[in-house]
Formats: sequence, structure tokens, C-alpha cells
Amino acid sequence: MQAQILVIFGASGDLAQRKLLPALCSLYAGKSLAKDFLVLGVSRTAKTDDSWRAEIKSSLHDKPAIDEFVKNIFYQQIDTANPNEYSVLSEKIKVLLKGREMPANVVFYLAVPPHLSAQIPSWLAAQGLNNQEDGFKRLVLEKPFGHDLPSAKKLNMDLLEHWQEEQIYRIDHYLGKETVQNLLVFRFANEIFDAMWNHRFVDYVEITAAETLGVENRSGYFDSSGSTRDMLQNHLLQVLAMVAMDPPLSYDAESVRNETMKIFKSLRPFNQYDLENKVVFGQNIGAKVKGEQIKAYREENGVPKDSRTETFVALKAYIDHYRWNNVPFYLRTGKRLPTRVTEIVIHFKPTPHPAFVGNPSGVIGNNQLVIRIQPDEGILLKIGLKEPGSGFKVKTVNMDFHYKDLSHIRVPDSYERLLMDAMLGDATLYALGQAVEYCWEFVDPILHYKEAEAKIWGYSAGTWGPLLADELMARDGRQWRYPCKCLTSDGETCEL
Repeated sequence: MQAQILVIFGASGDLAQRKLLPALCSLYAGKSLAKDFLVLGVSRTAKTDDSWRAEIKSSLHDKPAIDEFVKNIFYQQIDTANPNEYSVLSEKIKVLLKGREMPANVVFYLAVPPHLSAQIPSWLAAQGLNNQEDGFKRLVLEKPFGHDLPSAKKLNMDLLEHWQEEQIYRIDHYLGKETVQNLLVFRFANEIFDAMWNHRFVDYVEITAAETLGVENRSGYFDSSGSTRDMLQNHLLQVLAMVAMDPPLSYDAESVRNETMKIFKSLRPFNQYDLENKVVFGQNIGAKVKGEQIKAYREENGVPKDSRTETFVALKAYIDHYRWNNVPFYLRTGKRLPTRVTEIVIHFKPTPHPAFVGNPSGVIGNNQLVIRIQPDEGILLKIGLKEPGSGFKVKTVNMDFHYKDLSHIRVPDSYERLLMDAMLGDATLYALGQAVEYCWEFVDPILHYKEAEAKIWGYSAGTWGPLLADELMARDGRQWRYPCKCLTSDGETCEL
């Protein structure tokens, strides 16, 4: 890694304290950072270098490395919404570089409110901080990337006015998770699976991202966003693209991102019939879960009493692509569901000649491949085997792999991987501006339908969403998998 400065806007915020700084400290402890690596925190809050160092020590966990790590941390107070104060930031960067034999390599991480995502890059450019003659300059942007298609296009236009696309890193922390990345290796390094990864063998695919928590302290953001914008438009569609993409020509950023962009472009647009029959919105109502009374969404602090914001969305989508001809993809995400879990389930078609249908165990379930992103990360394959004894009584059994079994290997946090990639200049796991626009093209009609006429169905906290979400599957003779936090425990409770 080259020597560089990581400038974090919003340094006193929750994301920096909980995710970015601990991830950087872990990278430092693992000797993954350059010898000359500096962190410059930028925020409106008045702090000194020493006071910020003392403050962030409480959020760091790699105790042996903390004291050395914080020596590389500095702070600069500016009003980030005032373009006239960016000259102060420019001077601070010059001071940090002075006396150090290192190029002016700078990564700007924007952990800021969405309205500043386009303004800060232009104000940086006005100070020449986009100029790469004396070292690389990069932008890392947190979602949301726009609020809809027009705003996403405007954001991209504003960014590209002063920055090149290869300088822009649009982060999605889901893509930093080890299991998502391993999906590519699992598919393309194992011909036995990739050969079956198409409409000839796959019946349907489901992708679930479930949360047990409510909106917590994010009601202001979430009520103007909802689950469709907050989760579906970015996280779920990004995971879908990783599942559905064709093999890239090589495993470099351009090739991988081009293949995922083809999937976004191939998503079949929803017509009015699709919107009315293939999309379900829900909002959680209060319920007692494990003896605790859970608030309804409208009872959360800061949420309007008449809010129509969805805390759950499920839909059935198709990809107009030869590999996935008429294979449905069922996606769902929601808050206040029974367990926190994100997983992909590939449901394979039944055997052409069901020889064992008449056995005492009844109809045999189809093979399933479960790729667990979180928690209990791993891969589960469900197959049928004969039970010992006379006759042909068939039982579904599990073949599973868990990352926790690799006790000698530490699974890095998603922000560790993504920060490392941005600092190395590897954009493989970051989204292209055009890809973001294709995602909004698919999602915009869904949002317009929800805001204009769709019904928002109530569901009790601690359940798997509205009953209509089950009917979405049941109409096709299918059903969701009801996962536990343990990968191998379907619909059961367990302790990790």
C-alpha cells in the first residue's frame, strides 16, 4: 500500500466511531497499512488532535495497537457546509505532508448527510484537492446515492463535473462481507455448481435481509426512505447481481462491475399488473415478543402517527437474460422480523422422474443451496439420502460449511475490506454510477406505486411480515425458507 492520508468527513459521527476507526485500527494491528499512513478527522465539533485521540480510544478494541495507532490520527474543525472553510482543510493537509517523504495521496471518506455528497466534492475541487498530479485523490461515498432516478442522475452529473469515475468509490458494506465475495469463488471455481447455475436446473431464487431491530435513532432518515430505498435499491439488488452475473473475463474491477451492470440493465421492468400482484409492502405493528412489548413503527420516536412508510417489502422479479429465462427471484427485507439474517437460497428443480414419491416420508423436498451472509456465515446444501433400514425412506440431510470452523483465520469486518480496497485503488466491490442509475430505473416504478395507491399491510413484530408475502410464494406453489440465526436450523430456535 502506498503512503496516504485518509480524510474522514463526519469524524464525530456514529459511523466513524462504530465502524471506520475500529476497522482502521484492526488493519493497523494486522500491519496492513502503509508505514506513512495518516487519518485526518473533519467535523464541525470543536476538538484538538489530543482530545479526539482520547475520545476514540473508547471505541477501539485492538488494545495492544491503540496507543501506536492514535499517533497517526489528527483532527481539523471546519463547518463542512461552508465552502469558504475548505481552504483551512487544504492547508491542514499541506501541514501534515510537510516534512514527510510521501506523495500527496488522499482518500476522502464522506460519512455525511446526503445533501453534502455532491457539495463537498465540488468544494474540494475548488481547492485543487481533486488534482492527481502530485498523488492520487479518491472519493468514498456512503449511500444513499440519490433519492430516486432523477436525483441519482443529478448526483452523478455533479460528481463527474470535477472528478473522474475511476476516482469515485460508492460503498455498499454488504459487498464487503466475506460470504458475498466468496459467492464468486464458489460459483466460478467449482464447475459442478456453475454448470447448474441457470434456468435448466434452478426453480427459483430467494434473497432475504431480515432485521430484528426497529429504526432506533434513525427515524428522521428512515421515514423519508423506507425499506425499499434503504435496503432493496442497493443492498438486495447488489447481492442479486452477484448471484446472477455471468463469469467475468478476469477478476479485475472493470470486468466484474461490467457483468453486474448487465444484470441491473436486464431487470424486467414492472408494469401495473406486476405492481399489483408481485409487490407487497408492510409496516410493523406492536406485539409482545419473548415477553417484551415491542412498539409499532408509528409509535417510534420521531415517526409521524399517520406514516405510510414501509418497514417491509417483498417482491417477485425476473431477469431478462438467457441464463435466467423465466426463473423468479423473490426478494424480501424488513424490520422487527423474528431474527437478524441475510441469506441467499437457490432452490433447484425437482428430479424429472420422482421415483421415491410414494415412500413413507412423503414427497421429497427439492435440493437447496443456502449461502448465509450473516450471521453464522457459511454454505449449506440440502440433499436427500436413504435412511438406514429396509425400504427407501428418504431423509433430507445437510452438508454444511461454517466460516467459524476456520479458527485459525480471522474473518475481516466488511468495512476493513472496503476501506483497504479504496486505499489500494481496487474498485471491484464498489458501484459504478451507471449501475446505480439502472437500479433506480427498476425501483422507481415500485416507489411511485407505493406512494400513489399501494396498500401498506400491517404485520406483528416478531413475525415474517404480512401474510400476503407468503401468498406471493404460495400462488406459485412455493414457500419462503424461514431461517434461524443458526445456518442449519430451519425455522427453529438455537444458540450460536
